[in-house]
Amino acid sequence: MTPNDIAASLPLADVHLSPAPGIWPLAWGWWLCIAVIVVVLVILVLKLRQHLKQQRARKEALKLLKSLNTPEQFSDINLLLRQTAMTYFSRRYVASLTGEQWLLFLDQQLAEKHRGFVALSTDWQQGLFSGKGIEQLAFNQCYQQAKLWLTKARLPANGQYLPVTTEVADV
Repeated sequence: MTPNDIAASLPLADVHLSPAPGIWPLAWGWWLCIAVIVVVLVILVLKLRQHLKQQRARKEALKLLKSLNTPEQFSDINLLLRQTAMTYFSRRYVASLTGEQWLLFLDQQLAEKHRGFVALSTDWQQGLFSGKGIEQLAFNQCYQQAKLWLTKARLPANGQYLPVTTEVADV
């Protein structure tokens, strides 16, 4: 007898292979990947909501600015800029700014190429404090500068901005 004949005469069952592993239940590595993706998505949604909430005051100010388009409404434009600045920056600091300091503050929030409030200082002072008002050309320049500030200013998210002071305290 040959070995094949011996194997055929034995009462052996056929070899049954186990089924291929399925996708469920997931291995712990997949659960970890899913958890990381969920956390990242939640963080992204929260950041997006925070950004949209922060930009709400800016968008509202831009809408209001569109309605302030005559030289007689010049002081309202300045008031709108001040209200918007107080929304994003420390109220205690912004409320105390006047004249050149106010215009310098507005310029500091813009990139170097967009600055122009200090350059238009005489027009701003005349428009705000002169009884005769401001000319249309000067008004248009100041209006465009205000619009530029409302669209391009670097505004903090938490409203806790305080400028770095270089004053030396009395000892």
